[in-house]
Amino acid sequence: MEFESTYEISRTVDFIRSGKFTKAALQFPDELLKDSVRVVKSLKDKLRWLSELETEQNNDFKEVSMFVMADTAYGSCCVDEVGASHIGADCVVHYGHACLSPTTKLPAFFVFGKAPMNVSDCVKNLIDQATTNNKRVLVLFGLEYAHLIQNIKEEVMEACESRSQLEIQFADIMCSEILPSDNLNLCNHGVLPTEELTDNKSFGVVASNRYVIGGLHWGLRAEQKMEDYLLFWIGSDNSAFANVVLTYNGCEIIRYDATENCMVTDLSQQKRILKRRYYLVEKAKDANIVGILVGTLGVAGYLHMINQMKDLIAAAGKKAYTLVMGKPNPAKLANFPECDVFIYVSCAQTALLDSKEYLAPVITPFEAMLAFNRGQWTGEYVMQFQDLINSSHTESQNHSKEARFSFLRGGYVEDFDSQENNDEDEGLALAHLTEQALQLRDNPNSLAKRTAKSGAEFLASRSYQGLEIHNENALPEPYVVGRSGRAAGYQGENS
Repeated sequence: MEFESTYEISRTVDFIRSGKFTKAALQFPDELLKDSVRVVKSLKDKLRWLSELETEQNNDFKEVSMFVMADTAYGSCCVDEVGASHIGADCVVHYGHACLSPTTKLPAFFVFGKAPMNVSDCVKNLIDQATTNNKRVLVLFGLEYAHLIQNIKEEVMEACESRSQLEIQFADIMCSEILPSDNLNLCNHGVLPTEELTDNKSFGVVASNRYVIGGLHWGLRAEQKMEDYLLFWIGSDNSAFANVVLTYNGCEIIRYDATENCMVTDLSQQKRILKRRYYLVEKAKDANIVGILVGTLGVAGYLHMINQMKDLIAAAGKKAYTLVMGKPNPAKLANFPECDVFIYVSCAQTALLDSKEYLAPVITPFEAMLAFNRGQWTGEYVMQFQDLINSSHTESQNHSKEARFSFLRGGYVEDFDSQENNDEDEGLALAHLTEQALQLRDNPNSLAKRTAKSGAEFLASRSYQGLEIHNENALPEPYVVGRSGRAAGYQGENS
């Protein structure tokens, strides 16, 4: 029974039956793949038992085919619609950690799992932090601890009866099912809320401003701001927590480690990430060739975001190339040395790549807008690329011909304006750039340095372009018999 409860066998069967699905794709992360066979057997036994009951009532029931998916092409937190489409599945059941990004084609059901935690110790630390701080407390948590949040709420409410000055608010799970939708307004479309914020009413909160992050949602009064709250995170130091730290970097944040039963208040390492990201933004401003990495093929709006990035890059006078390669790594990106920077279009929890080992920095769409729009960073950080869709890039067009100061080069630079060649044929423009690069390579002393503006110009300016073919003699060369024997002593080799 504990196994069926952890993997929510009954709720999964209800989801499959209510949608009348006949092919279900079960997506497991690597750490849960060992239980996949047992999960499939439990689901089939439950469905078979229910089908026998319906057969007795003379009702037709179609058998459900199930397929296990592993080793996803992109992040395991996203629904792998590409893998599900290979077997013609009409729904996906996602197990383990999830980012709850909206899907484009298939409905999805999420099983977050049920991680253990010492509820009493967590409540004690929460009450202590709420007592010592003068701020209101907002409790956020990893989705794997969602099954214990109701117990924590009840114990906190009992403690608050004797301490009326404490103001503690809990976030709720946004959904356990996602329906595909073309509308990108995630608050109103594509999401099935599991419950209303009933617990917020117990603490006297009348929601006006709505917030959504990482599958959690909550509401604040109109006169309140997030900076007025102490964020209390329950869970591990993972991508979901990093998403919270960066998005609400103006808030005081503490973390309760449920595995070690201890408080973590030193988040200097996470805060240092912001400095690193700002450096990457400054480095991206000096880029001429930009690679757009497609980090998802299932999150709703990814095509719109890619096209928006292309328009932004073109308006900034830079060249863009779109690359689809699955999960990026230093070896893959090293095959594109002409790219000065890469933009990673993916879900919020996989967008941050530690690019210290990469030849070129990897930035997010939000950071690309900061770099190419020449805007000032106010400290606000946006991880969800859906929030950036339809953002204006007129500022970069207005300032494309103005010189800007480069902090890395230590002087003013002028960006190349690709719009000047709009009236020129694309093939002629490419030939013109290649000719310039060849002239530079043949006469290196003519100019001190010149950076390439396109992939063709970069290739033409390289000193090594592959094996050279001599065309003086059109006839093929005769073959030559090689050596025979062992490396220790070839036949005919003089000792």
